[in-house]
Amino acid sequence: MDEPKPLDSLFKEKIFRIPDYQRGYAWQREQLKAFWEDLVNLSDGRSHYTGVLTLTGIPRVPETEKEFWLEEDHNYRVYHIVDGQQRLTTFIIFVQAFVEFVKALPENAGKTDEAIYLTDTQNVADVQRRFLFKVKPTGDQFRTYKFGYTEDNPSYDYLRHRILGEPGGASVQETFYTLNLSNAKRYFAEQLAEMHAQEGVPGIQDIYKKLTKRFLFNEYIIKDEFDVFVAFETMNNRGKKLSDLELLKNRLIYLTTLYSDDELDAASRQNLRETINDAWKEVYKQLGRNKSAPLNDDDFLRAHWILYYKYSRKTGQDYIRYLLDEQFTPQRVHKKVEREVTLETPEESRDETELEEEAEDVAEGETVTVARADLSPTEIRDYVLSLKTCAVHWFNSFFPALSEELNAEEQRWVESLNRIGIAYFRPLVMAILKSDLPSAERVRAVQAIERFIFIVFRMNKEPANYGSSEFYRMVRTFDRGESGVDELLAELESRMAYTFDGATGVFNNRTFFARSEKRLKGGGGYYWWPALRYFLFEYEISLLAGSRQAKVSWDELKKSERDMLSIEHIFPQTPTPGWEAAFNSVPPECWVNYQTALGNLLVLSHSINSSLQNDDFADKKQPKHDADGNKTRNGYADGSHSEIEVAANATWGPDEIRDRSLKLLKFLEERWDIDFGADETRLKLSFLWFEEPTAAQPSEQPPANSQ
Repeated sequence: MDEPKPLDSLFKEKIFRIPDYQRGYAWQREQLKAFWEDLVNLSDGRSHYTGVLTLTGIPRVPETEKEFWLEEDHNYRVYHIVDGQQRLTTFIIFVQAFVEFVKALPENAGKTDEAIYLTDTQNVADVQRRFLFKVKPTGDQFRTYKFGYTEDNPSYDYLRHRILGEPGGASVQETFYTLNLSNAKRYFAEQLAEMHAQEGVPGIQDIYKKLTKRFLFNEYIIKDEFDVFVAFETMNNRGKKLSDLELLKNRLIYLTTLYSDDELDAASRQNLRETINDAWKEVYKQLGRNKSAPLNDDDFLRAHWILYYKYSRKTGQDYIRYLLDEQFTPQRVHKKVEREVTLETPEESRDETELEEEAEDVAEGETVTVARADLSPTEIRDYVLSLKTCAVHWFNSFFPALSEELNAEEQRWVESLNRIGIAYFRPLVMAILKSDLPSAERVRAVQAIERFIFIVFRMNKEPANYGSSEFYRMVRTFDRGESGVDELLAELESRMAYTFDGATGVFNNRTFFARSEKRLKGGGGYYWWPALRYFLFEYEISLLAGSRQAKVSWDELKKSERDMLSIEHIFPQTPTPGWEAAFNSVPPECWVNYQTALGNLLVLSHSINSSLQNDDFADKKQPKHDADGNKTRNGYADGSHSEIEVAANATWGPDEIRDRSLKLLKFLEERWDIDFGADETRLKLSFLWFEEPTAAQPSEQPPANSQ
């Protein structure tokens, strides 16, 4: 390995490409901040050692490639980056941000690239030619980038058009990784602007010189393809550990190099590698498809492992040990298994007489023994194709509203699962969505899972892993068609049979009542029920009919879980004299029963709880306006459908709260198909009977987070 080199030396006569087994750009604010601070804090006369840049040269590029003219006429060599791509990508983004910032300065308006100097000796055109791209001087005069992705990478077009400013690219694909590219460019633009404001052009020129002259790399070039994959498997990029999904992709590509030509000829080897690349391209597309909420690589890989192979309760990392240490290992390719193969022999047209005479000598076929790898290329292909297919349904399980595959009814129920908390059922939901079942059957399965979660976890508060093993094991059988919706529903019913009376089917409410009573004694009542937000949101949905428009957003509702701002106590916790008069028939020590009763809690269309405060009911019903007639807050009358329903009451007192509590409990029974039995049970669950008061004094304890 040579002495460390500065970046302006590394880029001489080299073209860098990020190969197919590399991930997208993963650096975020934490890594960008460290990079910037390394630059700013580098003192005069000192250099900063950045690390090892590991490369491998690729064979001579075809004449049809944009790199050919540089390789042919200017002695350039194309290299794949094995390790160091995150740092080198960051460098390129910084240089582009620097160029754009200087060009945008007022004193450079109208100047050509050759007339705008970034340093005393280098103009914009010089810097672009050295680090960013060269333009072919003849023919089409296209750009050849000195750094970039291979063409099959989802970030290929985004880097060229959105980061490096090449015209065109109106419909480039955006993912989580392209968002990181964009954020990095924005980050450096902001830092350069601040530096320029403080130190002027000399300050940003100094930063540029530090980066190009005094940030040093050790350059290591791997000459053998076998060593490339071995090296990559042991390398982590600075600051961002490789995910299991990234390691697995490289392992699979590496395995394709180990098969003999008899097992995998050159064309098949290339085809298998392209299949792996295409699969990972789709997986990364789906995982990063929602830029504001990218999905975790390893969560998806574990879920697919449960679906494709087996479920183990040993540890959370059992799946990757199985994949890398048992299933996809070099040893399984090197290990040869003998198989008997019968080869058919062609039958020649012969004279029948002669054929009869020689019949005993004619063989029907030849049986030979061949050696094949214990892990076949077909097994690898089938596995990666399954990963590719499942990625779409994994994304749909998180973001059904963005799905192109789910219809409106499927979207509605998968969204409900995400609102209530899908728990350990997501791999099973992925298998359900992946199946070729009719839509109605998929909906029936998802509805049953939602009901199970509500009854078992939100009403009875079972441990989070209750029943997990059974349903994890069902993922694989469901995907293979060995079990279906009927078997799933039977298992769900079996696991929650304890919650119902075997003879009457009436819901056993002892646990639900005891936990509700405990919350009431703490001063919170139903206000502290973890499922309250979900329950009231579902009730709001039930009020939508005909041309009614949704007035409550779940995203808004769930933002303030800790202070519960979007859940209103109609009868306030601190009553004014007007409220006291309305409840003078109730002993003050029992007011908390009404204040925290289910029927007194209301989901708001906007977080306006603090502005409503302790207003009388008549005031809460109507919107408020300032002196200029501008609306300062909504009232119940123009709020959510639940608010409008409450606003239809002339007054709000004990009777109204009791009636609405019983109505909501009836809704609970109908919506989740349970039966509380007698009316006395519903009244008991409302906590609004006082033969044996269950009153409690308010507590300072904050509300529990809702699901």
